Amino acid sequence: MVDRLPALAQEILARTGVPGMAVAVVFHDAVTFVGGFGVRELGGNEQVDGDTVFQLASLSKPLASTVVSAVVGDGALGWNSRLADVDSGFALHDSWPTQDVTLADLFAHRSGLHEHAGDLLEDLGFGRDEILHRLRFLAPEYSFRSGYRYTNFGLTAAAVAAAGVAGMSWEDLSEDRLYRPLGMTRTSSRFADYLARDNLAVPHVRVDGAWTVTPEQRDPDAQSPAGGVSSSASDLARWARLQLGQGMFDGQQLIPAEALAPTHVPQAVNHVPADPATERAGFYGLGIGVGYDEFGAVRWSHSGAFSLGAATAVYLLPGSGFGVLALTNGYPIGAPEALCLTVLDLAQHGEVARDWLATVTPGFATFQEPQYGTGTAWDSQPASATPALAADAYVGTYRNDYYGDAEIIHADDGLALCLGPNAREFPLAHYDRDTFSWQPPGENASVRSGLAFTVGAAGAAVGFDDEYLASGGAGTLTRAEGAER
Repeated sequence: MVDRLPALAQEILARTGVPGMAVAVVFHDAVTFVGGFGVRELGGNEQVDGDTVFQLASLSKPLASTVVSAVVGDGALGWNSRLADVDSGFALHDSWPTQDVTLADLFAHRSGLHEHAGDLLEDLGFGRDEILHRLRFLAPEYSFRSGYRYTNFGLTAAAVAAAGVAGMSWEDLSEDRLYRPLGMTRTSSRFADYLARDNLAVPHVRVDGAWTVTPEQRDPDAQSPAGGVSSSASDLARWARLQLGQGMFDGQQLIPAEALAPTHVPQAVNHVPADPATERAGFYGLGIGVGYDEFGAVRWSHSGAFSLGAATAVYLLPGSGFGVLALTNGYPIGAPEALCLTVLDLAQHGEVARDWLATVTPGFATFQEPQYGTGTAWDSQPASATPALAADAYVGTYRNDYYGDAEIIHADDGLALCLGPNAREFPLAHYDRDTFSWQPPGENASVRSGLAFTVGAAGAAVGFDDEYLASGGAGTLTRAEGAER
């Protein structure tokens, strides 16, 4: 099977234009293939190899649950330890979840938190501690433990709490309990370490259909346990062996099997089938996906994706002692998943069941669609637009508990919105009467966002609603008392 792998990888790179890919395969506790294809950076000659370091994005999550399993194995805490007992400073919106939420709840994304809660705060420049503090200001999206919403900072809160019990920073704990014992010398939970590598894969995005180096590099340190790891295919093959070995590596039980086992048990339903009679449900364990094939065989998997230029995937078949992983330095369009699923077909059935790239690519089209607002509607002003009020009617301080203060200020060409801890300035473009638009920053930004002021009886704005901010869970801001009006 592995003799066909180079041709498969090269074909996927050729069909997608993704610059580079690294792949590893493990079987019966041995690495049967590790290698690289394509280039580390478009326009350069440096080839990807098995030691090239990639940003893992959300493939960081199963590594994080492995690290926490090591702490659980020490007996200092358990997966069902309550955050209230482990980190008394952490809080959710409501009192009952705050008192009862456990590490397992947060690693299984069943805490009630809004999907991707905290991510926009990260994009606006807030640090980890402040983001975790502000999660308490978001009303729950669903009842505690009654659903599933993928939430980077909920998982981060649990991981950081476990590190606190161990008396270490998360970054040091990961190094101490996983990377160093496994000999993962090219793996780190710090962005600075990734940038310092001499053999790193540069992220790429597609602009107007053409691949280009990412103009704004993603720094995921704030959510390091959930998305901040960088590693190589050769290093991750070691971690895959540990997972398939139920905590054993090179004959040594590094993590007690009973501490690691809960991560591989379905904890939440993350895919509800449209027809349960003919389709299989999908499940999430603790930091890793858990599924079953048509024959009932267990499959563990996870993907990672940065809109700013990284896509990764791992698939493990514990019953067969088999695993495959793929890392790429391109915007997520399904390339690593297609490679892994093709390899799984060959390993299990001796033939490829379908064109996996064509199968999975449509599911990644959502990365190219706006996640907020009305898309291109804000790109041009309507011909019949009503003029705005005088600028002073809008200037002032607006706030809510989650985003804090937002300033509307006079700028060179009109008005600007200032957001975040560094009061980053975003020019406002007038659209119609009290509605404006602006371009958000970062990983979760795409199209312009519509910002609509509410004008009070006195003829001045008393608040505004914003599409982008609403997608993060709290889009209404109210003028602060005593602010200009």
